[in-house]
Amino acid sequence: MDDKNPDPDPRTTPGLEPGGSVPPGETPPAEGSTPDAGPEETHNPTTGWAKAPVFLIGLLVLVALVYFVARIWLQ
Repeated sequence: MDDKNPDPDPRTTPGLEPGGSVPPGETPPAEGSTPDAGPEETHNPTTGWAKAPVFLIGLLVLVALVYFVARIWLQ
């Protein structure tokens, strides 16, 4: 990990007025990025559906299918 400050130094950046402001018509310098700013993530939960919701949705679909088939069959 690099401990250097990624922001540009206002004393050596061309186009800046004293105090760090930008004159009219001048493009401000790019900002530094912070890809490693957050804490280290050590717990990555699994992605996807849990077994219980998939089972309950499947059961609901099966009950609805049986209901509609029985309703058509008994008419």
